[in-house]
Amino acid sequence: MYRQSSPGQLSFEDFYLPFGGKLSSENRWVKLAEMIPWDEFESTYASQFSEDMGAPAKGFRMALGALIIKEKLGTSDRETIDQIRENPYLQYFLGLHEYSDTPPFDASMLVHFRKRIRVDLVSAVNESVVEAGMAPASASSEDSASESDDDSDPPAPPSSGNQGQLIVDASCAPADIHYPTDLDLLNQAREHSERLIDELYQQVAGCLPKKPRTYRQTARRDYLRIVKRRKKSRKLIRKGLRQQLNYVRRNLGYIDRLIKAGATLAALNPREYKTLLVIYEVYRQQQHMYQHKQRRINDRIVSISQPHVRPIVRGKAGTPVEFGAKFAMSCVAGYVFLDRLSWDNFNESEDLIPQIERFRARTGHYPASVHADQIYRTRDNLRWCKQHGIRLSGPPLGRPSLDEAQHAFLRQQARDDESIRVTVEGKFGQAKRRFGLGHVMAKLAQTAETMIAITCLVMNLEKRLRRFIGLFLMGVIRLLRRSQADVRPFTDTFSKDWLKRLDPGKGATDPGWAAG
Repeated sequence: MYRQSSPGQLSFEDFYLPFGGKLSSENRWVKLAEMIPWDEFESTYASQFSEDMGAPAKGFRMALGALIIKEKLGTSDRETIDQIRENPYLQYFLGLHEYSDTPPFDASMLVHFRKRIRVDLVSAVNESVVEAGMAPASASSEDSASESDDDSDPPAPPSSGNQGQLIVDASCAPADIHYPTDLDLLNQAREHSERLIDELYQQVAGCLPKKPRTYRQTARRDYLRIVKRRKKSRKLIRKGLRQQLNYVRRNLGYIDRLIKAGATLAALNPREYKTLLVIYEVYRQQQHMYQHKQRRINDRIVSISQPHVRPIVRGKAGTPVEFGAKFAMSCVAGYVFLDRLSWDNFNESEDLIPQIERFRARTGHYPASVHADQIYRTRDNLRWCKQHGIRLSGPPLGRPSLDEAQHAFLRQQARDDESIRVTVEGKFGQAKRRFGLGHVMAKLAQTAETMIAITCLVMNLEKRLRRFIGLFLMGVIRLLRRSQADVRPFTDTFSKDWLKRLDPGKGATDPGWAAG
């Protein structure tokens, strides 16, 4: 069941503090709360709950606000609850009306929040936040231009052609898994299968003469004998793979015999049943690669606990292969958008045209230039950009021009384009080093996707917060300049009058005073 909260923004002045005082309107959490349109998306969040059945669920503001707090502070779920309990500003950010020393919910609720708030809902909130952040940009620039010079010519009307810059790139958000090897994966599958045999045998212990023999100690010893070697030859690794495959095959056969003897899989909890299915698939993949002496297979599983994770070949010097979700991101005026998110590897050049179309849907026009990696410069993308009057960064196809002037111009343009393109690289660094995209701790595919989308939202909120502070400082400087321009004639006249009183021979003819 879900109960709609009263519409309207909660005023920080109405927030009750039992120990006296009131909240400051200049606090960052108060400013962030004003940037998010909570009421606009609450009905979408409430549509997944029943109207009259079940206990009332936590509100949308509390759910989304808790995820934003966790990502912005970089804390664990339990530490996030402690921060909320101790900080009245965080409680105001969640929509509470008064300070309470009692936690508003348990730390385990954050997992449910990540399940309920999906990527599409976070992306919609992000679009609304960015739209509100980019709207005053043109107005403020026009105001500053008009106030800088009153005698200047009137500004030209905006052009109806292509405008702006679009920066696109793709990266990977590594998951929290151990670096996978085939031998380690089979050893984990063997250990999980042994625990499942123990669980199923309890159901039919009276029907079988003795428990199936799994040779778990021998299998463990064979595994350690290989992994503890500093140098492992290919022949030794294949021997270890053959041994572990035989152990896993024997255990799966025992599981089938226990089921035929009367054991039921319904007694297993959902996690154990999912693990059993993953073990069957891991054995099938590893057996196929062992028989055919291959190192790759479609939809390869690299983790028993997170079977959705896939190896993403990056080709980087330090990490040629990463294990996590691959995402395509676009950057417009310093704001980021999550355009595509997939656990399977994909060619990001296929997303260029949809990203440009989304840019047009947001701004009403195509970009004047698109700044991207070399992988985006396919013939289809170049042809499409040329048809729509868009310049795609990078050198032109074919041989370099023999004209030295044109060649120098293209080289300078390529350097300028690269200096613009690195903006999105900086966003990747901010997301992975400042926030949690460098090591996604969520275990489920759905919750990990939500965390990646929340990171993009928090980055845009951070930019809006910095921009708000910058505009405030610009306003103070502009006000000081106006006050100086109004006070200076009065001070000049006042100083000249006092000079005449002190020395009637000096006055306006004094070159020092005449200079002002």
